[in-house]
Amino acid sequence: MNCLSNYLRCSALRYSRSALLLFLMLLAGSAVAQQRGLSPRYQDANDDLVADNQALKEDWRDPRILVFAYTPVEDPALYARVWDDFIQHLSDATDKEIRFFPVQSNAAQLEAMRAGRLHIAGFNTGSTPVAVNCSGFVPFAMMAGENGQYGYEMELITYPGSDINSPEDLRGKKLAFTSPTSNSGFKAPVSILEGEFNLTAGVDYESTYSGSHDNSILGVVNGDYPAAAVANEVLKRMVGRGLVSESQYRMVYRSQTFPTTAYGIAHDLEPALASKIRAAFFDYDWEGSALAAEFADAGMSQFIPVTYQEHWSLIRDIDRVNDTTYYCD
Repeated sequence: MNCLSNYLRCSALRYSRSALLLFLMLLAGSAVAQQRGLSPRYQDANDDLVADNQALKEDWRDPRILVFAYTPVEDPALYARVWDDFIQHLSDATDKEIRFFPVQSNAAQLEAMRAGRLHIAGFNTGSTPVAVNCSGFVPFAMMAGENGQYGYEMELITYPGSDINSPEDLRGKKLAFTSPTSNSGFKAPVSILEGEFNLTAGVDYESTYSGSHDNSILGVVNGDYPAAAVANEVLKRMVGRGLVSESQYRMVYRSQTFPTTAYGIAHDLEPALASKIRAAFFDYDWEGSALAAEFADAGMSQFIPVTYQEHWSLIRDIDRVNDTTYYCD
């Protein structure tokens, strides 16, 4: 832990929730907050914090088949159907065959892009900085509502009848996270519980990992976990599909709003191809699609342009407070 990280952690521990958020927001606008962790294999000549496209034409990639992956979920087969119409739209726009890659873990998704086997992807909020720095991922889109509103909150949930009524009641109990790369499933709750409630993971409560938000939610509903940290956009979709009901869980804490899944491409795709992929996201007609039906409960109805530098600033600062280091090579 370096001096700056020590300062951030110690400061965070002394601050209330509102003060901590103000502290992070102030950092987000400062030069010191611009966390630079790009792997040496990438270049960033324009200082936008993502990997540049390859300088030499012979280094551009123009695959015959493009592979698309959505962030890991409980039922990848279901989401293959959800994305089917969009994938056909993407195929028409690029004149390429598009294959859906049902990833089972964040690690598998990150490694696939790093190795050049994944070309287009949606990375969850917490994995996005790792994907950018270690896998050459370039985010450019996010789902949003009709008025452009986007984002989700981290919620701590428990089951009805539980004696957990506030985060303080987690002391001495087990809390389910999703994976260490997840923002709402690990990074944000760990930071908030320590900074606001003086609860340290592995000391004041026991940590366990479910692998996905779906698993964590079902684990709480079925009594496998006393409590879990989850993204409420996933919770809303599961309620909308009838997989769980609101009577099967209780929310004991809700965070500030975070950016949601980042959609983007590998940094080294042929520029004309990359432009076609970007355009396909923004001219996709959601009306009547399976994508619209799936994400309606979360209020999503379009893709909007985003940048990693601007929209992931707070997430990078949460990583700083958590002393996150990207070990890429």
